[in-house]
Amino acid sequence: MYLSHFGLREAPFGITPDTEFFFARGSHQDAFNTLLVALRAGEGFIKLTGEVGLGKTTLVRKLLNELGDEFVTAYIPNPYISPKAMQLGLAEDLGFTTNASLTLERITRAINKRLLELAAEGKSAVLFLDEAQALPHDSLEYIRLLTNLETEKAKLLQVVLVGQPELDVRLAERGVRQLRQRITFTCELQPMNYRTMREYVDHRLHVAGHHGGMLFTPAALRLVHDASGGVPRLVNILCHKALMAAYGPGLLRADEREALAAIADTEGVTLPWRQRLRDGLRAYAVPAALALVMSIGLAWLIGGRL
Repeated sequence: MYLSHFGLREAPFGITPDTEFFFARGSHQDAFNTLLVALRAGEGFIKLTGEVGLGKTTLVRKLLNELGDEFVTAYIPNPYISPKAMQLGLAEDLGFTTNASLTLERITRAINKRLLELAAEGKSAVLFLDEAQALPHDSLEYIRLLTNLETEKAKLLQVVLVGQPELDVRLAERGVRQLRQRITFTCELQPMNYRTMREYVDHRLHVAGHHGGMLFTPAALRLVHDASGGVPRLVNILCHKALMAAYGPGLLRADEREALAAIADTEGVTLPWRQRLRDGLRAYAVPAALALVMSIGLAWLIGGRL
């Protein structure tokens, strides 16, 4: 790989949610601060949304690492499970085991007892549900019922719903309006603008151990931003491939040629100006072809009459 060639300690542009590379800028920092304040205030439901690849999971894992000992957390990465499976996962993360053969009601009672014990110890329990847009309807309803567990002063369980924009569509359904009304804080991640993306790339290179000169020319970064739309996961993929393209011939930095090679090799990305050019040529070609056909036909008719 290219690590030693570019003076790197580790790969800077991985696509796994590594919290060491968390970039505290823009909407990500705003969302992190909002979640932290809301959880410390003891709010019931909190919602975090963002398009695919914007770093929701990384942000949540960073938050999990930052929460102090006063919090006991449960994290369910794939909530497309039954209410009972969710119960058992929640019970395990809260620090106790229960019998899977018990009814939903009895397991809920056991969870309630555990939450009361944690409250008596001065601890707050938080359930994080990643990919929440995939929650089955009965699981959504069960989560709402779980948040009914409370003392006179506070909720015994806080819930953070993390999902793609489709989560808002789910929550707009009439059948879950009671849950929607309980969401007290909402955060939405946004793609990075060009300046923020440049800082993001520099940040990841620095964390990975790079302390030399620029590894990307401004022209290369501009192409990466245009093609990725500022989505962190796509930025990572394109930067990684651009460095690989530069490493092959022994170059010390990635320029336009390497960025274009990375874009051409990546599914789902394109340069807006190239797409506009293709659309424009296509739009021009059709009427031009029709005009040519009509002119040939007209000439044939005139010639035939002469």
